[in-house]
Amino acid sequence: MAAWHQMPDRMPNTEMQQLLTTALEQAPLPARDRFAAALQADGRQGLTRREDNQSSDLAHTLTVAIAIVLDNSRVLLVQRRGQAGEDDAWQFPAGMVKPGLTAHTVAVRETLMETGIHCAVDRTLGRRIHPATNVLCEYVLCHYLSGEAENRDAGENVSVTWTPTMRLTLFIPAERIYPPVLTALEVQT
Repeated sequence: MAAWHQMPDRMPNTEMQQLLTTALEQAPLPARDRFAAALQADGRQGLTRREDNQSSDLAHTLTVAIAIVLDNSRVLLVQRRGQAGEDDAWQFPAGMVKPGLTAHTVAVRETLMETGIHCAVDRTLGRRIHPATNVLCEYVLCHYLSGEAENRDAGENVSVTWTPTMRLTLFIPAERIYPPVLTALEVQT
């Protein structure tokens, strides 16, 4: 957790994500119900009220904003460096949503910081608990404004590229892509 506070833009590794998921799963049912209700009802998405009598502080739910950036019939991808023996993998630009920020803000900011691409939000495509990482993900459809795709975060990414939407599943298997993303990109599976 100390490293997470020092580098808040980094996503927790798989082990930490699994620990957080296990803690939620082992929480009493009323606590899980309050967590789910607060997550849906809270206008600041990703924040939940603490349920003790000693504090009304807000606790931040780990949320990742995922930017689906389109330029006509091309979509922007980054190739993440594998961690702890994992292979490098292609994915959409993404970043953690910190307290006080929205997924829209993070999607635009992380896309620029990672790739040099300026984009603007069109709409949210949906939210889910990611099946591989167990992290709450919010998918944000964006359109390209300007910039040249380049790898601006060599510590986290190996490469950056635009790919035609019809070739997306050559980079990311269709079964790993959130179905509303495939629909928005009109990708045939």
